[in-house]
Amino acid sequence: MVGEPIVGYPIKSKIILIGQAPGIKEGTLRKPFAWTAGKNMFKWFSSIGLEEEKFRKNIYMSAVCRCYPGKNTSGTGDRVPTEVEIKKCSKWLDYEIDTLKPKLIIPVGKLAISQFIIFDKLNDVIGKKIIYKKDSYKINIVALPHPSGLSTWYKKEPGKSLLYQALKIIKNEKEWKLILEK
Repeated sequence: MVGEPIVGYPIKSKIILIGQAPGIKEGTLRKPFAWTAGKNMFKWFSSIGLEEEKFRKNIYMSAVCRCYPGKNTSGTGDRVPTEVEIKKCSKWLDYEIDTLKPKLIIPVGKLAISQFIIFDKLNDVIGKKIIYKKDSYKINIVALPHPSGLSTWYKKEPGKSLLYQALKIIKNEKEWKLILEK
């Protein structure tokens, strides 16, 4: 892993958004989802009533890994963190979930989704609400595809419709509605 850990603002929230790991620009800008993927993702959330600034002030943002993992071998994107890197960072994510006891987790991208759900294809999990059991409580999971500019999954069918369905589910969650009312 490269660079310093990047995390969101310390917000007490019943919603946690979880990404894979910071990108190269997030280190300089000191906030998660601060570049291209973030611009795409915040357009999605804006479409269901929550602009970026209000999102950042009301929803806890975390990641599977906390440091930029470096470029992949082809140089066209960021490297996916290794199992060892994921394991080293897992205590932080576990602590955040145990402390905040969220009602809704929004994992973004395959790596984040796989921390909660076993699946083969994004089509199996995007556009659905899945109940995740953690100790004695239940958490709603609504997964989103990674909003990377390199990804085409969410730009064509069935990804486009499944993304729309996932956003509709999030918009109807009680915790989301409470934030919109603020």
